[in-house]
Amino acid sequence: MRGVVADQAPETATRNLYIETYGCAMNLADSEVVASIMADKGFKTTQDIQQADVVFVNTCSIRDNAEAHVWGRLREIKHQKKTNPGMIVGVLGCMAERLKTQLLEKEQIIDIVVGPDAYRDIPQLITQVEEGQKAVNVLLSREETYAEITPVRLSSNGVTAFISIMRGCDNMCSFCVVPFTRGRERSRDAESIVNEAKHLYNIGYKEVTLLGQNVDSYKEVTAEGEVICTFAQLLEKVAHIAPDLRIRFSSSHPKDITDEVLYTMKKYDNICNYIHFPLQSGNSRILNLMNRTYDREWFMTRLAKIREVIPNCGVSTDVIAGFCSETEEEHADTLDIFRNAHFNFAFMYQYSERPGTLAARRYPDDIPADVKHRRLNEIIQIQHANSKVLNEAEVGKIQTVLIEGLSKKSDQELRGRNDQNTVVIFPKENYQKGQYVKVLVERATQTSLIGKVVEVIQF
Repeated sequence: MRGVVADQAPETATRNLYIETYGCAMNLADSEVVASIMADKGFKTTQDIQQADVVFVNTCSIRDNAEAHVWGRLREIKHQKKTNPGMIVGVLGCMAERLKTQLLEKEQIIDIVVGPDAYRDIPQLITQVEEGQKAVNVLLSREETYAEITPVRLSSNGVTAFISIMRGCDNMCSFCVVPFTRGRERSRDAESIVNEAKHLYNIGYKEVTLLGQNVDSYKEVTAEGEVICTFAQLLEKVAHIAPDLRIRFSSSHPKDITDEVLYTMKKYDNICNYIHFPLQSGNSRILNLMNRTYDREWFMTRLAKIREVIPNCGVSTDVIAGFCSETEEEHADTLDIFRNAHFNFAFMYQYSERPGTLAARRYPDDIPADVKHRRLNEIIQIQHANSKVLNEAEVGKIQTVLIEGLSKKSDQELRGRNDQNTVVIFPKENYQKGQYVKVLVERATQTSLIGKVVEVIQF
């Protein structure tokens, strides 16, 4: 994703900032924090890189191809800098944290390298560059949450927004680089989160997504270590803001999602019935190698509990094909879960070894690339078929949809998402972004529902 459009800019801004964001929603939320920090120093965001005084590329390290995209983009920016030699170029985020000075050495155009916990230091780092130095700060923090910073909303549709509720991760999944690039887990205080959600609602936003690497382990604690707010309690606090403020959250770890969270979701109509529930593998031995702390049977039991408490809950997942030493029989276990779990959608990848992780240190990446590719395609085929069947089952039903804007394919159609996070498309007519409508589903594709509005919902 790339985000460069702000919904606010200081009237006294004298310099231009251009930000490109790659990777997850957490990165986009971080870019919005950076834009706010820079706005306080007289920068406004621009969509035109050629007009930029400062260019930031906020990066992702979750897979090798994510980093490859960034390297390619930096080479493009090198050519653009030739026509604007005074432009300052910085690399932010997980790739900055992981590669540190390698970025400065490999790409001479890079002036600043900043890790996810050092964004407050960016103005000082820019001063260093203007004085003729390269600047690096990749120190990780056990306290930084940027809780009091009001983000500048980038690429905003004015309807939906992300709220970062915690940073870092204490789960040491063997394949994952996040604990090394984002540090230890720490949570924002609940009051600051609720206040940010209230502010967004008051300026017209109708949906917030609470973000964390593992939101289910969110907890606000006192100085003495007493837990005074769990994730379920935080959900309830945000739900109380207004009945027409929708709440979503991402991402979850199966081991941490509690019954309390499920019953809180069931209690409040404005908490969406949708959970991202990452599987990663359907085989217990592979799950153990991944250090996921659950086995195949436990995962399926917990999935059944979700559907018992919230029968109409949309569930998505993550899966990795071709993890170290995975056999054909173990891959077949993953296919079996996909056939029977009926995920609404899935994020599906083949294993990409990340330097520095436990898997990279301990397990040979021994599955050939063509085998990984074939196994991934087998998973994809099952998931695509399941998604189509699940969507087709919605034909003839009425969906509650928050209108987010125009359809990607036609300016005569609008789009939004239903409670289960499925995209719904319908004729534009006179309906407006930010309205809640009821849509009768007339047909379905693998990825979306198509229908017509039968009612505008009034709150």
